[in-house]
Amino acid sequence: MGTNGSTVLEPLRQGLPPIDPGAVSTSASCALPARYEAVRGARKFTSATLDSWDLGDRFDDVALVVSELVTNALRHAVPEGSPDEPQGPPVRLHLMRWASRLVCAVRDPSRQSPEARGGEEDFSAESGRGLFLVESFSDSWGWHPLAGTLQGKVVWALFRVGPEE
Repeated sequence: MGTNGSTVLEPLRQGLPPIDPGAVSTSASCALPARYEAVRGARKFTSATLDSWDLGDRFDDVALVVSELVTNALRHAVPEGSPDEPQGPPVRLHLMRWASRLVCAVRDPSRQSPEARGGEEDFSAESGRGLFLVESFSDSWGWHPLAGTLQGKVVWALFRVGPEE
């Protein structure tokens, strides 16, 4: 990817209690092809990663959010019929764990802001509720454009998973 997760996720640390970089327990990342089947792969990757971190009990909420973020990236940020970029597939899932936080972040090639549907939500609609679900199931979420040689953005969601710092 050309940068590590710590650099990619630096903006989400703003407004949160300080995080000691040495307190990062672990992180994991996987590249996802520009196909909707990638959502299933992202869920499997998330399940295996959470199990290895003894966070399997958080799978339902985290997997729902991961599914929505990956689906949004594939639907709105990857041009249709887009081949993988020379540096790899256009969508990448990052999972990072601190003692009390889990961050799910999805990188995509678009710099366009993710947008929740404005106005009254139509809860019977078959699409358009993704960011509402992300907001509902995570403790916070946001996005930022990538800097430097990387093009695109990162959309992230944060979960509290342990004792507060």
